[in-house]
Amino acid sequence: MTSLPHRILRALDHFNAAHPWDHNAHYHRWILRQFPRHCDTALDVGSGSGDLARLLATRANEVHGIDSDPTIIAQARKLTAPATPVTFTAQDALTGFPADAYDVITCVAAIHHLPFVEALTVFRGHLAPGGTLVLVGLSRPTTPTDYLLGTAASPLNAAIGWLKNKGRTAPRPVSMTALTRPADMPFPDIVREARAVLPDARVRRRLFWRYTLVWRHR
Repeated sequence: MTSLPHRILRALDHFNAAHPWDHNAHYHRWILRQFPRHCDTALDVGSGSGDLARLLATRANEVHGIDSDPTIIAQARKLTAPATPVTFTAQDALTGFPADAYDVITCVAAIHHLPFVEALTVFRGHLAPGGTLVLVGLSRPTTPTDYLLGTAASPLNAAIGWLKNKGRTAPRPVSMTALTRPADMPFPDIVREARAVLPDARVRRRLFWRYTLVWRHR
């Protein structure tokens, strides 16, 4: 017989699937607060349909968005006004960056598609002195804290999904439709390996099944 808590969580899962919203976009404004109000160059790795890259353009003179999916890059270009200082390129995240160094590098819900240590090493190598790296990532839940945060996030996720979808008949946002796969690294491993590459990196668990990493190149 299915327990009551299990039935409640299953009902929440069905409700959340029927009322989707962009968990990554939830952190965009937080990302902007992690670096100065103005910078010269910014790079968004795994830029998807370009929502964050266009926000970065309100702070940076020049923004590059890269993604391995040519289809979503084409969509990002269509959604971006011609006067916006943003360029999008379909390419592998670890090779052929458009410039040598950036004042800001962001990567949202994409690093779990890449070799973690190699990706952080490449990002560090392309960050200008004084620059800021900001990641929002996914981890595999393994600890009691992970499961507690997941349980706490489920009803809140449902409430926000209902509010955002109330009276809306529009299709699911493009930025939510990119191909993805589950994360396979547990959070403790992420912290250990990140700090081996990026000393003093600030890594925090977050709601909505995310973690954040901020590192400044001193």
